[in-house]
Amino acid sequence: MKTTFQIGIDFENQAIADGYRYVAGVDEVGRGCLAGAVVAAACILDLSKPLPAGLNDSKKLSAKRRERIDEELKENVIAYSIAQVEADEIDRINILQATKKAMRLAIEKLTPNADFLLIDAVQLKEINLPQKAIIKGDAISASIAAASILAKTYRDNLMQEFCKIYPNYGFSKHVGYGTKAHFEAIREYGACPLHRKSFRGVL
Repeated sequence: MKTTFQIGIDFENQAIADGYRYVAGVDEVGRGCLAGAVVAAACILDLSKPLPAGLNDSKKLSAKRRERIDEELKENVIAYSIAQVEADEIDRINILQATKKAMRLAIEKLTPNADFLLIDAVQLKEINLPQKAIIKGDAISASIAAASILAKTYRDNLMQEFCKIYPNYGFSKHVGYGTKAHFEAIREYGACPLHRKSFRGVL
């Protein structure tokens, strides 16, 4: 039987009932890409306001809907922040450590500071804050879904800009993921400075 997930604020409400005030959702985008940074966002929702219509895991939304929700979130949340770790550092420390670093940097940039974290599938032992890692959190927790949209919109826009600098690779279409066209471009033109040299198929 297929499990269906429903976006809501149950985890947020539980943390608030336990005495926490600033509950941040944390998620990353770009972990599986061949090129570009891994980007993380942290987001503290204002739970006194209605959630944006259509809020969901960023992967399930069209670019147009993500852009709309992204704008609405930026106007209405208590706080949000975005951080990134570039390809050369991903190659140096590995993608899991780079993902955790981006998340940590995003959390540290929040004002006000979070006092409880809801994180998509990852535990951040380096951060001394109470936290809950939630599998498929971006499909269940509104705060994590919001973070996923903020990170995805930011990263996609970044890759659109990089497409102007490196037009041979089609970054505006696949935003760095390993599509057939992307692999063909790497074979034809070689890797560019955005590529993660440690990832299979890049060199």
